[in-house]
Amino acid sequence: MDENLPVYSKNQLALRNGNDKEEIWVAFQGKIYDVKKSRLWKNGKHYEHWAGQDLTEELADAPHNANVFDKFDVVGLLK
Repeated sequence: MDENLPVYSKNQLALRNGNDKEEIWVAFQGKIYDVKKSRLWKNGKHYEHWAGQDLTEELADAPHNANVFDKFDVVGLLK
């Protein structure tokens, strides 16, 4: 359940960019996803998107819908 997940600030999320820490995380609609296993997020970059950010507003420009996040583990909530 989501209520048992740790809560992270935008600053904490920003450190999970594949460079500052090993984790490669992105946020979408208040949830933080671990995208490290995806070859498309290698080195914390996916096309013009960077890990460690909230991608909620950027999804409108993506060639896919929100279901793309279903394959990733939720590791926390964005406060």
